[in-house]
Amino acid sequence: MASNFFALISRMRYISRWGLMRNTFRENIQEHSHMVAVLAHALAVIRRDVFGGDIRPEEAAVAALYHDAPEILTGDLPTPVKYYNPEIRLAYQQVESVAAEKLLFMLPEEFRETYRPLLIGGDPEIAELVKAADKLSAYIKCLEELKAGNDEFREAGDQIRGILDASPLPEVRYFLDHFLPGFSLTLDELR
Repeated sequence: MASNFFALISRMRYISRWGLMRNTFRENIQEHSHMVAVLAHALAVIRRDVFGGDIRPEEAAVAALYHDAPEILTGDLPTPVKYYNPEIRLAYQQVESVAAEKLLFMLPEEFRETYRPLLIGGDPEIAELVKAADKLSAYIKCLEELKAGNDEFREAGDQIRGILDASPLPEVRYFLDHFLPGFSLTLDELR
């Protein structure tokens, strides 16, 4: 029997992010997931190579690639709506859970256990790095929009930066100190 799982995954490019914001450039969840994978990998490398953690960066990268996959079925609910109150947040978590299960059961049975931790949740250590990378990606989007003169992202950027600054993860602080400054530079300054 044929599976439509990967055909559906390829449709991540049609799900736009930041739906309530005026964007200088659009971002979809496929692009976002790629950046989150790059950042989660980097955070895991920092944890392993700088802080001596026992972690496999490639696992963080793969988990990040799939972290928003349920949004193929649910769409991207804007953060102010998603976190408006605890009842909405809980209801949305339930909807995301059903969507993740639906995606999982689109796979042939012999693949489900491999993809279960990617769609349903797996290693908590990996999950915390993916969540941090997700915040970093959102903050970088805000920086890029602000750099393009779009003040629409100022408040979101301030809020996300506050969350990142309060992160207990030393990898996040390391990334902010060593890598984040480059995102404010022009192409000529990056050389």
